[in-house]
Amino acid sequence: MRRPIQDSLTIAAGLLLCTAMSAQDHVIDSLNRYGTFDSWSVREIKESGIIGGKVKHLFEFFGDRDTTVTKDPYSSPEGYLWRTNNVMAVVAGVTKTSNTVYPEERGEGYCARIETHTENVKAIGIINMEVTCQGAFILGKLNEPIKDTKNPMAKVLYGIPFSGRPSAMEFDYKAEVGHEVIRGTGFSKLKPMGYPDYPEIAIILQKRWEDSDGVVHALRVGTGIERITENIPEWINGHRLDVHYGDITGEPFFQDYMGLNNDPERAFHALNSEGKNVTVIEEGWADADEEPNFMIIKFLSSCNKAFYGGVGNILWIDNVQIKM
Repeated sequence: MRRPIQDSLTIAAGLLLCTAMSAQDHVIDSLNRYGTFDSWSVREIKESGIIGGKVKHLFEFFGDRDTTVTKDPYSSPEGYLWRTNNVMAVVAGVTKTSNTVYPEERGEGYCARIETHTENVKAIGIINMEVTCQGAFILGKLNEPIKDTKNPMAKVLYGIPFSGRPSAMEFDYKAEVGHEVIRGTGFSKLKPMGYPDYPEIAIILQKRWEDSDGVVHALRVGTGIERITENIPEWINGHRLDVHYGDITGEPFFQDYMGLNNDPERAFHALNSEGKNVTVIEEGWADADEEPNFMIIKFLSSCNKAFYGGVGNILWIDNVQIKM
């Protein structure tokens, strides 16, 4: 009498597993498809007249290279999981844009150019800000409009739910790096800091959970992080960033920047079950065979905290592929 029940449970478990695999396969297919950077679109936004009323363009890597004239906040189309940090801000009623990631021709297609530069917003008697803007191409969300420069890491929701175990992330790249860090927080004049800055690339797998107080915790399941510390003037194709599972602190390749991310100025943020923006606390390292439930990917032109970037750093990337 028990066998039919067991068979039914086995079939149900198999169907659930197939559904989960299908969902993860769909995510990987989407990431790899848009990771070619041959699809992109443009938002054309007119900035406020009080700061000059210039027409600016914000790029995102989906679509048919079409242009939309708008001042509406950005909304990701279905199936597009990447996000640049090209963004519209409305500060004290003044509309300003920042674009740090651009499509650039490469052969018969396109790549992404990610750069660090400064933005100036000046309107006599209302606003006078100089800000260092670090380029980013990430897996996740950045909601608009940006209303201030406070707590910048809370504005970026890195990553998506994901239960697979990638072996690596492959991509083509070249880079101009090592420019001096310029502090530009918007609250004071730009200040050279006297030390260099480098692009950072990462794929991180976590096991996340929420406690009864709404705090989001995580174990680090998988880690692939590197910094580009020398100029790469010619394209390196098919570069492989391996994902290492479990505690990597004893590995010969380990660097401090690969460790658990609990620095208040760099920590990841998430929306908890009540929709509240909270810091994700990385509690420790998972066992090497742990199944993750969240994946973070980031390509950054700067490895420093927000508003501290090497102005002039450029990272070019193409053909981003997640390998399972």
